[in-house]
Amino acid sequence: MTRQELVHLIRQKRSYLCVGLDSDLEKIPGWLREESDDPVFEFNKGIINATIDFAVAYKPNLAFYESRGSQGWQSLEKTMAYLAAHPSGPVFSIADAKRGDIGNSATQYARAFLERLDFDSITVNPYMGQDTLQPFLNIKGKWAIVLALTSNPGANDFQLWQPQLPMLLERLGIKTEQWKRFFELIIEQSQQWGTPDNLMFVVGATRPEMLQNIRQIAPVHFFLIPGVGAQGGSLEDVSRLAMTKDCGILVNVSRNIIFASSGRDFAQKAGEAALSYQQQMEKLLAEKKVV
Repeated sequence: MTRQELVHLIRQKRSYLCVGLDSDLEKIPGWLREESDDPVFEFNKGIINATIDFAVAYKPNLAFYESRGSQGWQSLEKTMAYLAAHPSGPVFSIADAKRGDIGNSATQYARAFLERLDFDSITVNPYMGQDTLQPFLNIKGKWAIVLALTSNPGANDFQLWQPQLPMLLERLGIKTEQWKRFFELIIEQSQQWGTPDNLMFVVGATRPEMLQNIRQIAPVHFFLIPGVGAQGGSLEDVSRLAMTKDCGILVNVSRNIIFASSGRDFAQKAGEAALSYQQQMEKLLAEKKVV
């Protein structure tokens, strides 16, 4: 899906909701596990049918599929085929795989997810540099979504790191050049390898105080924003700080939608939760005059 098509979809649905298909076998309704040969796929199918009118993107977290071996891979393949053929489509698909390797390894990951499974995009760990990202960026019409500033507590360990010497010098009154934090370097450097048409950044909703600064560094790129809902991020805060004239953000919600109910009404409750997010997003899009 091209950027133009994604923006059109956002305006058409008046939504920038991404539904995370973190389909944990242990959390899906027990009756599905008892009655279905592929309960994860049946669960995903119910969630998709109930939410696709309100969502523009879906993001399967690969950990919940790969952990089940070949059976999990089959569930993922069937889910992707179902999304691709859905009459209410198309939608933007994200392989939340967080791959990060070089050379032939990265090329094979790109083939697996962007060609064989035909995802529109994949999350990528940029720690190993340009040759980690390049194979994903080389495939026309596909996107690399680079981990920049994530929503987990451990983000403090590396992503916020900056050299200590200039900080000490500034405390002594000695002016130094601005030394950037690690996540800022990632955003700045990776923009040289891709474009706003094939490169996005993961920016966590739990750090809204940094969103304005990040938007200045990457003024037109799309952001994938996890952390709204169960992790405590505010939809209103991240939207007002990061939204651009053509929206420029996808907000991912997983648990608050897909596990809204554990009963036979799980799909209905997921649809109601997705509708609630879409209605909030429509108002925020109107405020920014995107729609």
